Amino acid sequence: MKRPLLLIFFVLLADQLLKIWIKTNMYLGQEYQIAPWFIIHFTENNGMAFGLEFGGSYGKLFLSVFRILFVSGMAWFLWTLVRDKASSLYVTVVSLVFAGAVGNIIDSVFYGMLFSSSEYGGIAEMFPPEGGYAGFLHGKVVDMFYFPIISGHFPEWFPLWGGESFLFFRPVFNIADASISCGVILWMLFQKRIYPETGTKQPGEHPVNGQGNEAGAEI
Repeated sequence: MKRPLLLIFFVLLADQLLKIWIKTNMYLGQEYQIAPWFIIHFTENNGMAFGLEFGGSYGKLFLSVFRILFVSGMAWFLWTLVRDKASSLYVTVVSLVFAGAVGNIIDSVFYGMLFSSSEYGGIAEMFPPEGGYAGFLHGKVVDMFYFPIISGHFPEWFPLWGGESFLFFRPVFNIADASISCGVILWMLFQKRIYPETGTKQPGEHPVNGQGNEAGAEI
């Protein structure tokens, strides 16, 4: 159990340290150009991974509660994988997704109470005397990684979006989002290793009816 716990710990540590630094040192919308295709851009969202939104105050509350239930189920599932000695790759995949989900839950559950608002051009304060910008379960998720690698316009003949501008990659995300994505990508790439085929022929088993070849002769 030590390896998945260490992986989860380091993902959460990196995620939260960076978010706290961004939140307490940058104003909303501020950015640093690291490379032409890589920008640190401070933004917050009320919704899901990569800045997706989920309707209003009640939607935010529902999403926060759903996240907590989902992570609770994942914690149990991860424990059963370790208990049953599942492949290390499978445990790593689930640990990455779990760590990413917990990282964003921390923002949603606690950040509203821990920080002052980053809106209106101000830099947030941690543990403000007047209290945080929102209540329990209503915090905003801090995002910062922005990769506008390719930008341009669709040709006029292109269906639906002809003449419109496009940008790849548009979403702004954080370490927790990246952890979830890495877990999902690993799961998609290595499913055969994660789910080894079952029902393979055992030594001495008949290839058709499963009976052993008692004489040992080839059929």
